[in-house]
Amino acid sequence: MRRTFCTRLGLSALLVTGSLALGTAPAGAQAEPTPAPSAADAPNALDARVERQLGDDSAGTYLDRRTGKLVVTVTSESAAERVRAAGATPERVSRSAAQLAAAMDTLESRAKITGTSWGVDPRTNQIAVQADRSVSARDLARLHRVVDSLDGAARVSRVPGTFKREVAGGDAIYGGGSRCSAAFNVSKGTTRYFVTAGHCTNLSANWSATSGGAAVGVREGTSFPTNDYGIVRYTNGSSPAGNVNLYNGSYQEISSAANAVVGQAIKKSGSTTKVTSGSVTAVNVTVNYGDGPVHGMVRTTACSAGGDSGGAHFAGTVALGIHSGSSGCTGTNGSAIHQPVREALTAYGVNVY
Repeated sequence: MRRTFCTRLGLSALLVTGSLALGTAPAGAQAEPTPAPSAADAPNALDARVERQLGDDSAGTYLDRRTGKLVVTVTSESAAERVRAAGATPERVSRSAAQLAAAMDTLESRAKITGTSWGVDPRTNQIAVQADRSVSARDLARLHRVVDSLDGAARVSRVPGTFKREVAGGDAIYGGGSRCSAAFNVSKGTTRYFVTAGHCTNLSANWSATSGGAAVGVREGTSFPTNDYGIVRYTNGSSPAGNVNLYNGSYQEISSAANAVVGQAIKKSGSTTKVTSGSVTAVNVTVNYGDGPVHGMVRTTACSAGGDSGGAHFAGTVALGIHSGSSGCTGTNGSAIHQPVREALTAYGVNVY
């Protein structure tokens, strides 16, 4: 899987200003009040509510492509009744959350092969396993043997490209002789930061807006592999706006953060491929990169390329993830993976604004 690098902070302004500060508010200014949730936020809010109420009594959720309604997979009528009461649509399935988790544990222990990934696809009540072109015939046969032993709980597909990290040069953030992209501006009190991919923040403590330029921020946390997130504190006195560059002269305001839902339409903003669109196809994804596995990721169909890593996955005003990588893109069909942003926000005690 290519670890590709994206932007989201309106980073086209970087080459002009030499700073990640995108807004005009004075340093130390308080964030604007958070708007009420919009209609676009509703699926994520309902999904979070159902998750709190059902926990392991659900084998996963997804958005129905035809109706746009949240579907919650369950294995009992009592759980189905609770789903209806919450305002979602229940669907009875044969495999429970525990059974799917056990299948993933088996893959983890018996098929941890570089160039593979797996995650939950609640639409089929299965674990969706992928193998990139670097997986040898011998290892692919081993993978199939493990999947066949799971009695239909998993399926395997081959994907083009390879799962690997890619660092490129261009209009984004720079550190350690490499180029990445910022994901979301975040805050803790009056202190401003941005979050990006952990495999980016592993590269350098200091980050600038132009190649070889003055530092605008310093790394305060990094986590990769296992996770893929990091945080950089602004040190240039800026108070950047909390929006995403749409690369058409406009910006998308971000007012909240949520976990992505399978079937949800998303956008990815990156300094290489700019804004691309796709949908979520799997959650709780493990990706076995050559330099270590990452867990709990989200798989999408958005396109990305070298230079996009660290950028934003979002839906309307909702921040969803930090771009981690992909196995490439064929036409408009990609395989972009993101690190759920809420996990990073919780780890560092910060909020989008």
